Amino acid sequence: MKKIFNVLLVLCVIGLLFICWRSIQDDIDFKSEITLRENAVKARLLQIRAAQEEYKLQSPEAAYCDSLWKLVEFVRNGRIPKIVKEGTLTDEQMEKGLTETKAAAIVNSGDAAAIAANGLQGFRRDTTWVNLSDSLFGEGFDADSLRYIPYAEGDTFELNTFLTITRSGTTQYVMECCAPDASFLKNMGRNGDREIVNRRQLADDMGNYPGLKIGDLSNWNNNAGNWE
Repeated sequence: MKKIFNVLLVLCVIGLLFICWRSIQDDIDFKSEITLRENAVKARLLQIRAAQEEYKLQSPEAAYCDSLWKLVEFVRNGRIPKIVKEGTLTDEQMEKGLTETKAAAIVNSGDAAAIAANGLQGFRRDTTWVNLSDSLFGEGFDADSLRYIPYAEGDTFELNTFLTITRSGTTQYVMECCAPDASFLKNMGRNGDREIVNRRQLADDMGNYPGLKIGDLSNWNNNAGNWE
């Protein structure tokens, strides 16, 4: 009888240890899943930031794109300038007054005598236009993915732009792109639902956005992420 009692006691201890380990491991797995999802959203937001900054460079008004649809089309069909460089100017050439601009002008003129006289036979500066998507994100990038929040089952980012006036009186375009916690933390069970509620409460208490975002409409921050 005593042996049976001891065996049951050992089994109970093992069971309790397993329950404790499982509880700790579940907590670790839950936090790891949150980190995995957050990192995926952050990476997508940084891609949107890169696309927006290139859009602004090419915009005649130096404005940000005000629509995710238009931004996707810009990335899919846009071009970006790429300068092809061959050869460098020597100290002697620069002392004679040659600059990159002057040297390029001489080479582009096609004047063989002038090119030879200035020693620019191997000098070349050409601007070509390459695919924007390949240049920014690599070959095969799916531009349409920019619209969607990872792990959010079809939820899209919230994109807003605004034209503000600085203290100096100049106008400046600002933007923000947001992904709420409730989107990318969905379907993580009761712990996930509780995490969303807790994060929203904490954000409300601190006056922060309940999620991840880049930029800010009311406070220009060079399009920084709220986690940076």
